[in-house]
This record gives sequence, C-alpha cells and structure tokens, in this order.
Amino acid sequence: MQRHSIPGALLAMLLAVAMSACGTTEASPSTAGGEVPGSEAPESGAPESAAPPSGEPIVIGSTLSLTGAFAPTAALHRIAGEQFVEQLNASGGLLGRPVEWTLLDDESVGDNIGPLYDRLITQEGVDLIIGPYATPNIVAAMGAAERHGFVMPQHTAVHAPLMTYECQFPAWSLGPEPNVFMPNELFDALGSLDTPPETIVVVTNQGGSTDFITRGLPDVDDDPGVLTIAEERGIEVLADIPYPPGNTEWASIAQQVADADADAVIVNSLGIESASLIEAMEQLSYRPPMMFSLFPAPGPLLGLGEAATGHLSVSVFEPNEPILEAMGDEVRGIVEEFESRAEAEDLPYTTFETQAASSWTAWEILVAGVEAAGSLDQAAICDALHESGAETTFHGQLAFPAEDNNFWPSDQGIKQIQDGDWVMVWPEDIAAAELQGP
Repeated sequence: MQRHSIPGALLAMLLAVAMSACGTTEASPSTAGGEVPGSEAPESGAPESAAPPSGEPIVIGSTLSLTGAFAPTAALHRIAGEQFVEQLNASGGLLGRPVEWTLLDDESVGDNIGPLYDRLITQEGVDLIIGPYATPNIVAAMGAAERHGFVMPQHTAVHAPLMTYECQFPAWSLGPEPNVFMPNELFDALGSLDTPPETIVVVTNQGGSTDFITRGLPDVDDDPGVLTIAEERGIEVLADIPYPPGNTEWASIAQQVADADADAVIVNSLGIESASLIEAMEQLSYRPPMMFSLFPAPGPLLGLGEAATGHLSVSVFEPNEPILEAMGDEVRGIVEEFESRAEAEDLPYTTFETQAASSWTAWEILVAGVEAAGSLDQAAICDALHESGAETTFHGQLAFPAEDNNFWPSDQGIKQIQDGDWVMVWPEDIAAAELQGP
C-alpha cells in the first residue's frame, strides 16, 4: 500500500529529535489588518518585508456551516481562514493587492450550497472561491464551480472518484481509492497490537462521503470497503449497522452494538454522531473495548472524558511533540495563534489539528495557483496548479495528478485519545505515542 511519506526534511528532524530525547446568509467580508502575533508569513505568501498591499481588494468567496449540525467543525475552518487571510495581507497580500473573504452561512443544508455559490460568483462578484466544509456540501459547491469555470480548492472531500471536476484541488487526500486506503491503514494499526481485534461491528452513515468507505462504490462491481477488507484479513463482522444522514435516534443502534459485543467498533460517521452513539451506549453501561470514528468533530469526543479514552480517528496533523518541535517556529506560531483565537471565542475545542490544517492547506493551494499564474484568470490558475503543484506547510510539495482527480498519495495517520488529548499513534514514522489497546 502506497502512502505519501512525511516530508523528508521533517522526517530527518523528527529522527534527530527522537535520538536526542532517547445563523444568517448575509455576506460577511473578513478583511485582514495588521500582523498576526506569534506567526510568520506562509511560504506561499510574500516575504514579511514586502510592501503593504494596495489597490482594489481581491475577494475570495465561500460558504461554511456557521449554524446547524456541521457548525462545531466548521468553526475551526472559519478561524483558520480568518487567520490565514490576515497573515497573507500582513505579508504583502496576493499579487500585491489586499484580500477580503466573503463568507456566507450555508446552515449545514446541502441544498443551500449551489445557490449560494452561484450568488457569490454572479451577484457578489467574487474573484476566487474556496470550498465549504463536509463532502456533500463540497460536491454541491463543485457543481457551481464547474458551471462558472472557477478553480475550487477544497478542505475535506476525500471521495476521489466523485470529485471529477478538473479544477477542484483537494487539501486532504486518502489517495485515489480512499475506500481501500482507509480500512487498510486502520487494520494495519490494529494489527500491530499484541492482541489484535478478531471481531468488529461496523456502524455507517449512509451518506455519500462515508457509506462507500464501508461498502465500496455502489456502481463498481466487487469494489472493496471495510466489510470486504475485514473478511480478507480474517476479521469477523458481527454486525453491519447503517443509519440515515441526520440520524438523531441512537438508542437502538447502541443496543445492537452492545448485543454484538465485538472487539472493536468502527463508526464511519460525521460530526457529533460518534459522540451521540457513545452517550447512548453509556446509558446501557456498555463500552466497547476499542472504537474508531471516521470524520468526527474532535472536541465533543474529548468532552466525553473517560467514556472516549482510547478512541481512534484519522488525522493529517496533530500539534504533538516531537512533530511540532521538528516543524519549527513558523508552524508553532500558526498553532499558538489559532488556539488563542479559538479560546477568545470560547470554543470547546481549540486545537489546531486535521480540520484547521486542511483549511490552511486549501488556502495555500489557492494562493500558490494565483501566484504561479500571475493573474486571476481561472483557466490559468487551474493550469498552473496542474503544472507546478503547490508548496504547503503541512504536506510539503503537492502535485495534482489529473488521472487521479487531483488526489495525491495520502500522508494521513491515525490518532487516539490518550490522557485527555488527541495524539498521533500511527504510522510509526510520525507517531508521537504508542497505540494503546483495550
């Protein structure tokens, strides 16, 4: 199984460190002003000594779920975007011009997305766009981007076979076959334990961004997913429990999970769904030996305390040592500034991790494309990203292979809740702690 390794320079530093240690849809422009404390200009921006931006602002438009079910996670993307735009302006802007971000609330409703992006492009007159949060929303936005011929970097849609528009560019990748990569990475991690799980229960949101991880693509014969890959590895599936998107009734699902009493529970879920399932299992006085969630809101799980200890999920970045130390002052400044902003807003979860890192990367991709093109021409930006890729803070140099719908080999890892915090535990070359079993 191919994986995109941690950037070489960072890996070398990690090894050195380890050795030495033995509610509304009205437009909301966000215009940066002044230098961001504790952080430096991103590599994709102008030098810190650049002249202040001047002239007509470049307006970047998007939606986020400022209200509704996706709001707890979308808040992390909003703060990261605001921080990036301020930092970009403090370091010279884009093409020497200041940048503004026009942000609309999609209210976590997929049907709102297309019309809102149409509005941004045709009525608000934005120069550039960036995607929303959550795969269903991103797919809807991608349709609008394609209709109008706009480039669209996007944070979190990893369903590569579905992302067919040539000018969408992913900031988070599970490779061209996420339904193969994700189960294998998880089972590799679990297989490293002294007593690997022999039985599992699989609980699945039937939405398009999660169900195919469990069952494979519905229109492709014998396409693998968690169920078939588990069988190939000799792991018995004791229960396969689907639920509809937007589900709010967890008692019956919790009872099915408890009745099966498997060695591990795999929940291919979104947002707060896994936290809701755990709360329902707690009502039954049942805790599975191990539990994994695919795309959860990270804060609510931590908020469950002991009930979620040992929980596993996916991650592209966690600000753990020695990773943070190895990546240097620039990254530490980004992380600390984000946490300060999140704390000032009284968010329950203030850590700069996968969601924020993916947002940061999407903004870097957009800036890289514009700077390489030297203009705001959409076709030129798209061509420049295909030709030159993008240098990013958290993934190094990215290339966007058109034959794989622009998805690059994944460098995603597995994180676990240990001692009240998320830490990276797999694979070993980027782990900050050992994976803990039941």
